[in-house]
Amino acid sequence: MDINSILESYNIIWHSQSRNSSESMPVGGGDIGLNVWVEDNELFFYIGKSDTFDENNQILKPGRVRVKLEPNPFCKGSIFKQQLKLRQSYLEIIGQSPSGLSVTIKIWVEVFHPVIHLEIEGDKEIQLESQFECWRNLEREFPYDGKRGSRWACFNLEGYPGRVVTYPDRVEFKEDRVIWWHRNRDHDLVFDKEVEQQGLTGVKEEMWNPLKNLTFGGLMMGKGLKPAGIESGCYAQTNFRGWKLKSQSARRNHHLKLILHTARAETLEDWQQELEELVRKTEGTKKSARKQHQQWWQRFWERSYICINPSHPGEDDPAWQVGRNYQLFRYMLACNAYGEYPTRFNGGNFTYDPCYTLYRDSYRPENEPPDYRAWGNSYTAQNQRHLYWPLLKSGDFEMMLPEFDFYRRALKNAELRTRVYWNHEGCSFTEQIENFGLPIGACYGWEGSYSGGRNRSADFEQGVQVSGACRYEFVHQLDFSYMILQYYRYSDREIACYLPFIKSSVKFFDKHYQFRHRQRTGERLDEKGNLVIYPSVGCESFHDAKNPTDVLAGLKAVIKGLLELPDEYLSSSEREEFSEILDRVPPIKISEKKGRRIIAPAESWNHKGNPREMPQLYSVFPFGLFALGKSDYQLARNTWRYGNQNEIQKTCYRSWYHGNIFTARLGFTEEAAEFAVKKLANSGRRFPSFWGPGDDWVPDHNWGGTGMVGLQEMLMQTEGKEIFLLPAWPKTWEVSFKLHAPYNTIVEGEFSDGEFKDLKVRPEGRREDVVIINKE
Repeated sequence: MDINSILESYNIIWHSQSRNSSESMPVGGGDIGLNVWVEDNELFFYIGKSDTFDENNQILKPGRVRVKLEPNPFCKGSIFKQQLKLRQSYLEIIGQSPSGLSVTIKIWVEVFHPVIHLEIEGDKEIQLESQFECWRNLEREFPYDGKRGSRWACFNLEGYPGRVVTYPDRVEFKEDRVIWWHRNRDHDLVFDKEVEQQGLTGVKEEMWNPLKNLTFGGLMMGKGLKPAGIESGCYAQTNFRGWKLKSQSARRNHHLKLILHTARAETLEDWQQELEELVRKTEGTKKSARKQHQQWWQRFWERSYICINPSHPGEDDPAWQVGRNYQLFRYMLACNAYGEYPTRFNGGNFTYDPCYTLYRDSYRPENEPPDYRAWGNSYTAQNQRHLYWPLLKSGDFEMMLPEFDFYRRALKNAELRTRVYWNHEGCSFTEQIENFGLPIGACYGWEGSYSGGRNRSADFEQGVQVSGACRYEFVHQLDFSYMILQYYRYSDREIACYLPFIKSSVKFFDKHYQFRHRQRTGERLDEKGNLVIYPSVGCESFHDAKNPTDVLAGLKAVIKGLLELPDEYLSSSEREEFSEILDRVPPIKISEKKGRRIIAPAESWNHKGNPREMPQLYSVFPFGLFALGKSDYQLARNTWRYGNQNEIQKTCYRSWYHGNIFTARLGFTEEAAEFAVKKLANSGRRFPSFWGPGDDWVPDHNWGGTGMVGLQEMLMQTEGKEIFLLPAWPKTWEVSFKLHAPYNTIVEGEFSDGEFKDLKVRPEGRREDVVIINKE
């Protein structure tokens, strides 16, 4: 089937205006996302960008834009249509007033430049008024009342005993434009606070500080527009000021343009000059930019897809919804394809006013600005990974680089903290970190204040977080190391710049746990010559764990992946070193339950926290030690069936929960299909893939990411050279698909009425590696 015709059926169309920003529609490109809606006959959009970090490392929205037209095509009695056109990646709004005026507005964001376009065309002359709205006009303090969550938007500074402030932006008219910016005050950066908190002042000058001199903002402009005053108002419980540009005469066509810029500039003047250079560079390029934009999105959609029941689309068909929403969420991820920083699990670029979100069924943020999101800017690797694992099988390799670069840039800081605290090699990226690689202050613990679950006393071990869940959780640096190795395996693209991170991740575990064991016993290894991974944690759940399965599986998978690399990536001495480390990794603990052998979460642990996690099945995903086509596959199946510590793991589908992935990987077709429908069904919000808040926020991106991974695994799994199709696919689900497999392989085809049609494998020589499976 033709993906272009299928995409037409996936376009989201609304025939009525929205009540508020919670009923907004996403559109974007490059590293910019817009939430667009029409309310009370006015057009609004929020601007989101992935690199706009303030002094507190909070991601701030650049602003909001309001557009009014006169005569108004959206007035009472008008015909209204708002449509997201996926194939061309633009949003179209049509208004036809009772008086006969018809206006079409097209909104799109360039892929290769940070430029937003609004193209307005009427069949009669109209006047345009555009207003840039800013709610950060005064200092806003975040008080701390001693309770967890009171600084949720600045979660890193929860418990900090000093004053926490969001500083104002600067907005002004400049000739016929509105220009705005936020320049970080270098005297009050969270980087400095956390370096001091964590005893790293002695190496501060060696550390990378991405917040210093950071300036972000942009300008709004349009032909024939002139400044028309400043207005004050309130939207969604938040006061704002608006700077207006208005057309001097009525015209049939208007073009509003916003250009954004983020840079670590030595001076504000440098930043302003760079912004002006962007203006000059993009002047008169709309036609060529649109062509490049459309070509990029066409390649994107042709690269990969999973479309369920495409021959009979129907909104009431749960399986069809799954396929459509898979595509919608992949689109949302692509709206940060070229960001310097990765898409965030707690909303990415598409968050909106928090007063419209009921968090965890009990808390609705009141009087919080649009910048608010639960978990603030905490980089929660457990969640982040789910946004990037699905990009392997979708072939969106370029989109993975911002995530890999996150660790590459912060590597030195993570290695410095290891050296200062324990005087050995390796990077120590914990769970809940800043974008500069240090643990967030709330989890590390502010001395004398409640944070991260307990108080930090003066004699608490340096380098160790007070948060019990995050204290010894380093496994996700292995998770992302393995992802990079799989990226190489799938794409054969260069990974030399990421190898220092991978090697450092492995060396940390080897050096650190020899150090720990020697502290306790005087010996580096146990009596069998193995590492003793203790104290550790199985995910965030099994505290004070010894030899947790997720860590052991990660070490085995990453080291084996390293040793499989060509000689250009590893010297002979490094091969010998990593082979010796692999020999020291202890075996995974196997236990028994109900007369069946199962994988244990760890060799031992003291107590259990989060009941929804299964670190024992990290050996299935992501690390693939137990997989279809391997021996002991039944052992992993037994673990899901009989080894759960809590039945909630078998039923919970929201947010990051992995049951859909595990059941797909283990070939439990009926369960996997049930999970897929729950994960990727319509969100219950106006836009179908704005899931959440679950445990995170709206839209919940790791909810969508886990949904994508699970659906892919139902359809295709790989082991070595083998490609298994339909390992957990319901026979009643028709599907048209195109997915990527290791060794630059593309598999596409259609499955319906219990058989494959038009199966294609490229290169053709890989067809012999394809195995079709369709069973429970």
